[in-house]
Amino acid sequence: MLTVDAIAVLVSIATAFLVPVHGVDVLRFAVLALCAAVAIELTRQFESRREYARTSTVPYIDTKAVWSFAAVVVLPPVLATAMVVFTYTLAWFRVQPNRQKLPYRWIFSSATVLCGTHAAVAVLAVGMAGYPRAPGEATWVGLMDLGIVACAAVVRWAINLGLIMTAIALSKPTVTARELFANFGEQLLEAGAIGLGLVAAAVVVTNPFVLPGIVIAMIALHRGILLSQYQEASRVDSKTGLTTAGWWHDFAERSLARARDRDETLGLLIVDLDHFKNINDTHGHPYGDSVLKAVARELMAEIRDNDACGRWGGEEFVVVLPDVGTQQNLHNVAERIRRRVQSIVVQPPGQDLPAAEIGITASVGGAIFPSAGITSIDELLLAADTALYAAKNSGRNTVRLGGSDVPALPKQRALPQQAEPPNARG
Repeated sequence: MLTVDAIAVLVSIATAFLVPVHGVDVLRFAVLALCAAVAIELTRQFESRREYARTSTVPYIDTKAVWSFAAVVVLPPVLATAMVVFTYTLAWFRVQPNRQKLPYRWIFSSATVLCGTHAAVAVLAVGMAGYPRAPGEATWVGLMDLGIVACAAVVRWAINLGLIMTAIALSKPTVTARELFANFGEQLLEAGAIGLGLVAAAVVVTNPFVLPGIVIAMIALHRGILLSQYQEASRVDSKTGLTTAGWWHDFAERSLARARDRDETLGLLIVDLDHFKNINDTHGHPYGDSVLKAVARELMAEIRDNDACGRWGGEEFVVVLPDVGTQQNLHNVAERIRRRVQSIVVQPPGQDLPAAEIGITASVGGAIFPSAGITSIDELLLAADTALYAAKNSGRNTVRLGGSDVPALPKQRALPQQAEPPNARG
């Protein structure tokens, strides 16, 4: 991070005096800065909610790129640098959650944008004849120049995103590729912001009075980003970070349809923690929550990228495994999960009892498609649920799969439509 900060400072100083600044440049900077300040103020509440909901493994979507990229296109490099510093400084003080964060992260984000900004300036200087244009000349004169500007935009976006992802990967060695690219589709929104910056560059040269329209577009863009984050939140269990029961069920249904079409197998596991009510009653619910998080981490470490793991309710988890192969493969996965849970050590806060003596274990029930009598996800869930009851009745901390190894039970429980309340099975 310090290396990137240093590079940003050096390139900003190196380019500061290469191009003279004219009075019209200062006027255009003032107009863009004013619009940026208004946009930041009007979208402050959206930004606060967005920052509050964002996790540390998700790259930041910089909607301020509208103004900083417009400055790259129409202003000398020193003023383009000033625009980045101005917008990030203003956002730091006006977007409340950012004050609660460590300043060096915000500085690093600014530095990555500055590196991308000066890389974009280099693309424009090499590819566009006569860049930067003299005051009064058109910003670009044809499709070729427009293509160079588009290339500069891509370079700016790629360098910024690449540096941020590299920093996340280095600071969190356990982060998975899935987590790192979780919101990659949302990065198109930042591409949209850069596209608006291209429009803002043309408008500030030809008719600055049209710029309020871009501010309105920025408000709509922030609403779109916030809606996307709310949709993401609706599919993630806040306590464990796994998918919610509803989203997992939808994914499992799609996976079953795909398995049926491709003549593949589909495995399903239900993992239920043993005596979890006793853990909560003895050590408290905060400790129980820590156990749930630890189990979720072990589940995610065991499954493949194309599998899905969700919290089904209380201390119960579900895993769907597309194209799992044979029933023996499914049993092997279930057994590895059981052993992972058994190895979990979570120290109770403020207690002298060794964590290893608490004995965190899980019973696992599973079923595989195709099997006789199973044509839907709910039937597959019921078969796995029946196998889980067999595991519980066999003494817990064991694995049972639907099929010949599951003894007949006097009464089968009907699978609920909604998540089961905590501690229902014990």
